[in-house]
Amino acid sequence: MARTEQLAAVRPPSVAAEHPRKHLRAVSAAAVREHLDLANLRSFAHSSPGRLIALGLLLIGLCVTAGAVTAATVSDRQEQLRILLDETEPNAHSAHRLYTSLSIADAAASTAFIAGGVEPEPVRDRYSQAVGEAAAELVTQSGRADTRADARLRTGIATGLPVYSGLVETARTNNRTGHPVGAAYLSEASNQMQTTLLPMAGELQDHRSEAVDAAQRAHVRPPWTAIGLLILALVVLVWAQTQLARRWRRTFNVGLLLASGAMLILLAWTVIAGSMSAVSMISGRDDAAVPASRLIEGRIVAQQARAAETLKLARRELTGDYDRTFDASIARLGELLGGYPGSAYAADDVANARAALERWRISHERMNEALARGDFHGAAVVATGPGVAQSTANVDALDSSLDNGITETRSTLRWEISQAIRVLGFLATGALVLGIVAAAYVGLGLWPRLREYR
Repeated sequence: MARTEQLAAVRPPSVAAEHPRKHLRAVSAAAVREHLDLANLRSFAHSSPGRLIALGLLLIGLCVTAGAVTAATVSDRQEQLRILLDETEPNAHSAHRLYTSLSIADAAASTAFIAGGVEPEPVRDRYSQAVGEAAAELVTQSGRADTRADARLRTGIATGLPVYSGLVETARTNNRTGHPVGAAYLSEASNQMQTTLLPMAGELQDHRSEAVDAAQRAHVRPPWTAIGLLILALVVLVWAQTQLARRWRRTFNVGLLLASGAMLILLAWTVIAGSMSAVSMISGRDDAAVPASRLIEGRIVAQQARAAETLKLARRELTGDYDRTFDASIARLGELLGGYPGSAYAADDVANARAALERWRISHERMNEALARGDFHGAAVVATGPGVAQSTANVDALDSSLDNGITETRSTLRWEISQAIRVLGFLATGALVLGIVAAAYVGLGLWPRLREYR
C-alpha cells in the first residue's frame, strides 16, 4: 500500500490530469449533442425567441438583398448609358458621316466631268475632301469594337475605296485629254459606288443606328426585379409589424417602422429617378433620334439625286434612267422634309432645306429645258455654275441646312442621354446604404424583444 502511494506521488502531472480532461471533453460533447438534438431544435424554432430570430433574419436578408439588387441594377443602367453616350452613338454618327462622305464624293466626281478639261478647283477640292473624310471615318472606326458583320463591312469599304478612287482618276485623265472613254471609267466608278460601297456603308449605318435604338428601348423598360424586391421587403415588414402586434402585444416597433421608412424612401427614389431617366431617354428618342433619322435619310437621298443629275450631264444620257432616279429621290426628300414636325428641334433648318429644295427643282427644270434645246453648255452652267440661282448653290444650301439640323438634333440626343445619367446619380450608392440601414433598424427593433427572454 505504501509502495502504491509512493508511485502515485511521483507520477507526472500531465498523466495525473489526463482522466479529468477526458471527462470534461465528454461532458462538453454531450452538451453539444443535447443542444443539437433535432427535438430541441424544433422546440426552439417554435418558441417565441426562435420565431423572432427567424423573422429578424428574413427581414435583414430582404432589406440587404433589395438594396444590393437595386444598386447593381442602377449601376448597370448607368454603365449602359455611358456606353451609349461614349461609344454606340458616336459609332452611329461616324457611320452616317462615312455614308454621306461617299455619296458626296460620287456626286462631286461626276460634276467635274461636266465642265470638261481641267475641272474647277472647288469641285476638285470637294471631291478630295469627301474621300479624305470617308477614309478618316474608316480609320476612326478601326479603333472601336466591331461585330463580325460590321468588321466585314468596314473592311470591304476600306478595300473598295482605293479602287473607286483609281477609276475616278483614270476617268479624269482621259477627260483632260479629250478621250471619250473617260465617261465609261466614270460610269464604272459610279456603278461601283452605287452597287458596292454605298450599300455596305448603308448596312453599316443601319447596324449602328439599330444599336442606338436597342439601347434606348432597353433603358425605357422599368427595372422590375429591383422594384419587385423593394415592394416585397415593404410587404414583409408590414406583415412583421402585424405579427408583433398580434403575438407580442406590441402595436408599434420603432425599428421596423424606421426600416419600412428606409425601404419606402428607396422605392420612391428608384421609381421617381428611374421614371425621370426614362422620360429623358424617350424625349431624346422622339425629339432628337427620330427627327435626326429623317434628316440623315434626307441628306443621303439628296446626294443620290445630285449624283443622278450630274451623271446625266456627264454621260449625256437621254434614256430617262437618271431622270427617274432623280425624281424618285426628290420625291422622297420632299416627303421627309414635308412631314417633319414644326415643333421639333431644327425646324428652322428644315424650313431652309425645303426652300433650297424648291429652288433646286426650278433650276433642274431649267437644266432639262436647256438639254431639250440641245444647249449642253447652258445646261452645264445651270447644273454646276457658281450663281445663286444655279443647282450647285441650291444643293449646297440644302446640304448645309440638313447638316445643321443633324448637328442640332444630335446635340439634343446627347444632352438627353447625359441627363438620364445625371438623374440616376447617387442612387446606386444610396440604395446600398439604405438597404444596410434598414437591416440595422430591423436588428435594433427586434433586439429588445429578444432580451425579454433571457
